[in-house]
Amino acid sequence: MKNPWLVYAAIRVGIFAGILAIMLLLRFDAFFAALIAAVLSLAISILFLGKQRSAVSEAIYKARQNKADRDTIAEDGKPAETSDSAEDSAK
Repeated sequence: MKNPWLVYAAIRVGIFAGILAIMLLLRFDAFFAALIAAVLSLAISILFLGKQRSAVSEAIYKARQNKADRDTIAEDGKPAETSDSAEDSAK
């Protein structure tokens, strides 16, 4: 799996499902088992999944950097054209 979103989500869901299954096999109440599994999977992911979380963060950053819509091009393009023409008139 190359997509860091899928890797991170699959690991998080797997940890949650594993803890939930163990809690249910130990005959805990389903509501409290789900609650405890959610808290424990969150804590485990914070402690041990830093590399995957960093990869997801980098993917988000790259996706935001590569996004160029008409508004961005219009906003970023005009100041550059103005500064070039101002430099040309100064020469």
